[in-house]
Amino acid sequence: MTDEGSDETGSAGRAARTAYVGLGANLGDAAGTLRRAAGELAAHPGVESCTLSRLYRSAPVDAQGPDFTNAAARLETTLEPLALLDLLQAVELRHGRERPYRNAPRTLDLDLLLYADRAMDHPRLVLPHPRMHERAFVLRPLAELAPAGLMLQGRPLGHWLAACAGQRVEPL
Repeated sequence: MTDEGSDETGSAGRAARTAYVGLGANLGDAAGTLRRAAGELAAHPGVESCTLSRLYRSAPVDAQGPDFTNAAARLETTLEPLALLDLLQAVELRHGRERPYRNAPRTLDLDLLLYADRAMDHPRLVLPHPRMHERAFVLRPLAELAPAGLMLQGRPLGHWLAACAGQRVEPL
């Protein structure tokens, strides 16, 4: 879905919207990379503000390799969803992101989780993120930044956190 008369590439003249991004890394200086990536997002002209949650350590889910460092960011942005996705992927590439196979260890992973109240099913992007409610490493940092009444798939965020209680996620 797009707003009437808008395109998915620009940001000029648009009101800022709230978006949430999941950040993760398990190669190199993961904590430093997440902080630098958040700084790069905050400095982009289409991003009015970027608030980073605290950092967490989690075991890989459906993957192998070292533990991940994870966080979430709340952005106020004038970028439309696909333009924001392009920005996220450009930041990943600047930090050496490679995609040799599904769920490979990575220097940086940036996932667009939510964009205002927008639902979207596009070949490049599904909103809300289709698996975020299954992953404690996404939900714990998101809960720090999101409003108390945030609903995912018709249920409060706390419901999904409780459902993921067995997944190891530790604040750093």
